[in-house]
Amino acid sequence: MSFRDSSVVVIETGRTIVRAGLGLHDLLKQPTIELQARVGLRRDLFTIETTHDGSKTNGSLAASSSNTRVSSLPFHTSSTAQIHDYLVGTQLDDALASGQDIIVSWPFADGDIRDWIQAEAIWKYVLFNRLQLRRSQNESPVLLSLFPGLARSAYERVCQIFFERLNVAGFCLLERPVGQLYAANALSGVVVDIGYDKTDVTPIQDGFVSHHARACTTLGIRDCEAYLASLLRSNQSVMNGLSPAASPLPEAELQTALLELIKQIREEGHIKVPSDGETAVVEDEGITDIAAIVVAGKEKAVIESGMKKKATAKASAAEQARAREIEALDLITVTFRGQELTLGKERHRFCEPLFDPALLVDLSDQLKDRPLSLQETVGHAVMQVEVDQRQYVWAGLLATGDLTRHVKGVGTALQSRLAPYISTNPELQTDVQARYIRTLHLPEYFPEYRDTGEGFAAFLGASIVAKITFHDSNSKNYVTKTDYSNNGPHAVIEMSPSLL
Repeated sequence: MSFRDSSVVVIETGRTIVRAGLGLHDLLKQPTIELQARVGLRRDLFTIETTHDGSKTNGSLAASSSNTRVSSLPFHTSSTAQIHDYLVGTQLDDALASGQDIIVSWPFADGDIRDWIQAEAIWKYVLFNRLQLRRSQNESPVLLSLFPGLARSAYERVCQIFFERLNVAGFCLLERPVGQLYAANALSGVVVDIGYDKTDVTPIQDGFVSHHARACTTLGIRDCEAYLASLLRSNQSVMNGLSPAASPLPEAELQTALLELIKQIREEGHIKVPSDGETAVVEDEGITDIAAIVVAGKEKAVIESGMKKKATAKASAAEQARAREIEALDLITVTFRGQELTLGKERHRFCEPLFDPALLVDLSDQLKDRPLSLQETVGHAVMQVEVDQRQYVWAGLLATGDLTRHVKGVGTALQSRLAPYISTNPELQTDVQARYIRTLHLPEYFPEYRDTGEGFAAFLGASIVAKITFHDSNSKNYVTKTDYSNNGPHAVIEMSPSLL
């Protein structure tokens, strides 16, 4: 059977973010729902459990499949908590804002499903609270984008939850990095997914994950924020604005304010990543391709740019000189907590810890072992791929994740630092050896995603797969209710070739 595009649900489940949308359109839309992948449980409902040695603990901390992938985000589990006991999304946000005693847990943060009841609570909230579907009359098929590397039994249990607990009309599983690569119009490559406290590196060959080559480094947005916060302490404009000498902020409040400021300038697009691989911007010679601009939907930007140039041309010599000075210093002024703060080029150093983790040593007492940099992690991962396949993997470098939604140039910066991993000496090259690294980006022909960097690659890729899969009445890539009735949860393995 095939389904109406308007009934299809796409759910992207990442380590720290869940995104979802109902309905597929000719122009694929951005997710309409985005929430943190966390749940909350009131402390009075949290069971004090007894461990095997007789000691008592507030719940238990579950270990992930690999200790190197353990997240710094908190995780607690209670043996007596039910689905309806957990707070999710705005419910949790409101409870925390009102000062309630809530225990917060992140069930997906390790790239695994650490608590099945918590996972179900999040998916149930998305379907029935946010998308307003009705369980008893659920006619929507669901495509779930999930992290790779889970056991087959885990995928089967996910399928069981969606059919038996959430009553979906059809179900399809997609490994998240595969969808990210699909969104960039490629089948082979290496996906670098930069998250809050982890970066996952996944080589993919012909649409299949090379599981033995997957890698993870304990670097993420959190480290970049901590590093830039330390740099901003040397900016007198920022420090005087946030913590004036007359009424200085306590250290904890000052650090919180700095992190909030950094988040604001990041989301406003004021941070870029300098790289030796960047090309110079070509000067406008006054020749405009009107057709190309209209197709790209950039008429407004071009008009505003032209008006700005005219205004600058009429400015006095002193004003023009001041404008050139500000441009050279790369200064910006932002409004934060009602104050005007001036920031300089130090903001562009935001991503330095990703490429040089040694910068973090003085910032964290918990950093016992230096984590691998992004370029080291990617280089080592691709080296685990078969020799004759590496050139195809190197031809599809996709830097994605929440960081890339607002910070441009991460892929180019990473590309320039990966040069030592390929051979550029003609005398040493062979037919199977990689000679170049090509960065991937989301195509311009997805108008809804032009201004989102590569941050929504996972959701876009999932939407593309959903549109192809659920629209084909003869498709064998998703599980129908009939398939589930006949074969049970194992049907999801049979209907998902990449999971075999």
